[in-house]
Amino acid sequence: MRILYFSRDYTTHDRRFLAKISQHHEVFFLRLEDDGIAHEKRLVPDGVNVVPGFASGVRSTTPESRLRLMPEYQDVIEQIRPDLIHAGPVQSCGFMTALSGFHPFLLTSWGSDILVDADRDAFWRWMTRLALDHSDMFFCDCAEVSARAREIGDYKRTIVQFPWGVDVSKFYPGHSTVLRIDESWHEGVIVISTRAWREDYGTRVLLDSFRLAYQREPRLRLVLLGEGPLAPDVHSYIEQYELSTAVHILGQRPEDELPEYFRSADVYLSCAPCDGSSISLLGAMATGLPVIASDRASNREWVKHEENGWLAHAGEPESFARALAAAARLAPNRRRAMASTNREVASRDANWDQNFPQLLDAYTQLYTNARYERPAEYDRGLAQQRNHIGSTR
Repeated sequence: MRILYFSRDYTTHDRRFLAKISQHHEVFFLRLEDDGIAHEKRLVPDGVNVVPGFASGVRSTTPESRLRLMPEYQDVIEQIRPDLIHAGPVQSCGFMTALSGFHPFLLTSWGSDILVDADRDAFWRWMTRLALDHSDMFFCDCAEVSARAREIGDYKRTIVQFPWGVDVSKFYPGHSTVLRIDESWHEGVIVISTRAWREDYGTRVLLDSFRLAYQREPRLRLVLLGEGPLAPDVHSYIEQYELSTAVHILGQRPEDELPEYFRSADVYLSCAPCDGSSISLLGAMATGLPVIASDRASNREWVKHEENGWLAHAGEPESFARALAAAARLAPNRRRAMASTNREVASRDANWDQNFPQLLDAYTQLYTNARYERPAEYDRGLAQQRNHIGSTR
């Protein structure tokens, strides 16, 4: 089967999908833009056909700019002639695929597109509904997203839902001293965060919560494995509050290094106010770390408050600070119990190798039961008309 995989950027998640898909199908990777933040630094996996030169390297960040790209996208479809298009996020690649008229079309949500972007304004709600209405199947990673998709678009077609998961043969418990950089860190309680430094990941809440908790529990230490547009704020915050001895910045690290860092830490922290099934959260759980995350439905699928971690109120540093203080005071036997529970949960429910075949089954179902016959040619006039409408909005 020829699969056109159309994604907004090239992230670690895209790479993992492409690597798996290419083992079973002929896959073409079309990238809409490069935002320079969530970039996966490793090359595209062997066996994946990269579609070159799309959008001439210009960032496509608005609905209008995406509408202007429709004729070029139509050309790509006609040249590749895929058997199926797998596209997401919803309001970018999914929206463009809906406009193309191509079927079969698997629409993929990346979490925030449904949980946040769908409610930006009336036009974004329209784009969301159009993408849902014209898809043949919807794919997401948690119940919160699937429930919201059904509400937004009265979606009645098949929804494929499973956590994208982790490689549990690489993310496993163990002992490491890679983060124990001096005596105070050897004796400290190390908190690790891997999220990008962006507003939508709660970076400022994370810094405030750590500072508050550190004032109460001086043994706490924070490791930041990230980067992003808030980098100047992160560095100035650490300097302003004299946290340089308690905070260690490593920057964004390759995925294959994360298990070693997790094994050297004592607790995982994410202050992101909105998430699907967070891969970094699941990776931390698979290595046996107690976890702290925002109290929302997607995280409650994985975290039971004070059983295998803590749930804190999104956007409230004091709530996260209380969880950090509790983690610092955790008795060894409770820590071992949390580690065992999280490893068991991740191995059972977040095993990437076990979950991925569900996507392959969805491909087969779509290909054999397409709602419409795939057209040989596409309506360029309609695309150009939409282009004109978009450019004058």
